[in-house]
Amino acid sequence: MSAFRMQCKVEIIRILRNPYFVFWSLLMPIVFYIIFTKVFNTNIQDKQEWQAHYLMSMTAFSVMGSAIMTLGIRLVEERTKGWSLFMRITPLSDHAYFAAKMIGQTVIHLFSIVIIFIAGALINGVTLTAFEWLMSGIWILLGSLPFLALGTLVGTMKRVDTASGISNVIYMILAISGGMWMPMDVMPAFIQKIGIWLPSYNFGNGAWEIIRGNTPEWINFLLLIGYLFLFMLLSSYIRRKQEAAV
Repeated sequence: MSAFRMQCKVEIIRILRNPYFVFWSLLMPIVFYIIFTKVFNTNIQDKQEWQAHYLMSMTAFSVMGSAIMTLGIRLVEERTKGWSLFMRITPLSDHAYFAAKMIGQTVIHLFSIVIIFIAGALINGVTLTAFEWLMSGIWILLGSLPFLALGTLVGTMKRVDTASGISNVIYMILAISGGMWMPMDVMPAFIQKIGIWLPSYNFGNGAWEIIRGNTPEWINFLLLIGYLFLFMLLSSYIRRKQEAAV
């Protein structure tokens, strides 16, 4: 158990020391938040609701990117450098190794949520009830699980540069088509039809509903759970094939 705790601690420290994480998961979402609430959309009718809505969007955007790219690219790096192979000769099992990564990444997600929520409160004076802050934070934390599974799927790629490029493309497509940069109702009709089935939209929509005093829609739960199992199955299948080929 002490080795597992140490591995979790190491994962957290490594992520916090990664400038890639600081830029993509903390700095960029906050910069976007300032631009889209202070520079653009200044004449919007219900400014307070928009500021809270976009705060949830950027928090979900941050966590989604960290799950897909930070975790995925790190898995590829460790495999190409032989670190994951080295870990097999330690007392830590493969399951414990991946669990430590998931736990470490989840702690980082919690840290990101708190930081971006505080930024929203300071920048625009976003005021939500304690229940809304808590429930939206919990939703974003738990809703990140399908994207962690997607990160492990990215982590099955053979080259770091390939994983980096593809994960960036996936990240941006999901963010834009899922209504995280701009509300879904202002997107072209064909994107709206596709977007409502994407995990990113259902991830964000749960938080958007909470800040409006509602509960996430049942379809949000079902689709996120479905994507979680889909990405997990694909990742497990590919890893078994890769291990069999070694």
